[in-house]
Amino acid sequence: MRFGVWSLICLAVCASRLQAGLHYSGETFAELPAQWRGFLLDHRMLRMIGAKPTAGNPPSPARERYLRAAAELEKTARGRKLTADEQADLGAIWVRLGEVERAIELLRSAQREFSDHYRIVSNLGTAWQLQGDLHQAAACLQLAVRLAPGRWRPAEEAHLKLVRLRQRQPADFAGLDDLFGLRFIGPGGKYAPGQLAPDERSKLSPQIVAVAQQLALWLPADGKLLWLLAELANAYGDVAVAAAMLEGCTSEFALHLPEVRQHRQVLKAAADALLKPTADQLKTAHESHPGSTLTFRSKRPLISRLDSSELPPITADGINPLPWAVLAETLVDDAYRPTFARHLKELEGKTVSLSGFMQPLGDDLELSSFMLIEYPVGCWYCEVPEITGIVFVELAKGKVVTYNRNLVKVVGTLKLNNGDPENFLYTIAEARIGEVD
Repeated sequence: MRFGVWSLICLAVCASRLQAGLHYSGETFAELPAQWRGFLLDHRMLRMIGAKPTAGNPPSPARERYLRAAAELEKTARGRKLTADEQADLGAIWVRLGEVERAIELLRSAQREFSDHYRIVSNLGTAWQLQGDLHQAAACLQLAVRLAPGRWRPAEEAHLKLVRLRQRQPADFAGLDDLFGLRFIGPGGKYAPGQLAPDERSKLSPQIVAVAQQLALWLPADGKLLWLLAELANAYGDVAVAAAMLEGCTSEFALHLPEVRQHRQVLKAAADALLKPTADQLKTAHESHPGSTLTFRSKRPLISRLDSSELPPITADGINPLPWAVLAETLVDDAYRPTFARHLKELEGKTVSLSGFMQPLGDDLELSSFMLIEYPVGCWYCEVPEITGIVFVELAKGKVVTYNRNLVKVVGTLKLNNGDPENFLYTIAEARIGEVD
């Protein structure tokens, strides 16, 4: 990735300031561990599904998709009995949407009929945990471990261990869940950025990170799992990522625990030194935490597949919907040469509409241009979308719009960038901003 556009994006975003396994056929997971940026994007997206809308906080696009999926399954249920897989799916959707009691009622009934159905049992365990009944959750999870296919067993076992640990913890327990028998201390016995004592490092493995990521994706509202991932990122030398995740623990999860605050301060200072180092700090940084040593298996944990048969026909004179999934199909090589999906190339030069969230390029709130992204991001630099998930919007000459955090609809002419590394891949020009239907 060239510096021009990417550095601008990072600066702009930084300046602006759910749960046994959960199995839904609409969520397909890649091999883990996934790269931290991609993981945090999908983790946040899953968490936002459960965020119920308010006057100033409209539902996320993902929440609306899950609501539509629930409505379709309920419509099917009025015409015929749902299969075991369909009941497992509907239960998982209700859990994601935060309708836990509804999920429990459905999944308990399904388990009475299909007592050994892995996904029903696993999803019911998650629902019981969210309800706060850890005894019922542990009973379901124990059965889920026995029924789990090989791929899912390590994560199911870890989730069962997590629930049992929390059963024994006092209500005011302020520590980290000891899922892997790891102490996050440096060679001198104290917490340190990018370092782990040799005895502890021998326990570290990518498989541990993969299991922790899977748990956090099943349980995206669990702040302590994000804390655990921050410590694992730091142990592997991803100091800036770990600092950003701990910042998220305090700002977005309100995890104001003494140890979290202390570790956040240590890592923030180290991350700041990496961004603006003196000569001595740069030397120390390279010697003490030289960078990530973790091998990632995927860019993002959730696999998105585009079904071309569902794309709307393109019209020359009307307004053409532009799905984000079409943009995500773009491939970019090391020389910044993009390969666009055929549907996207056919939309070039035509009027398109795209709904998303505004991201300013600077500090001004009266904007003649801005970035449009599918999901809003917090203050974590590692939540910045991939370059293929950012659209540059230029309003008509002389027009401005006031920045807001709500979902907006952009209508304008689509332009594609075929290889200029200093510009965005997509631009919507002569744009106007409207309300989301």
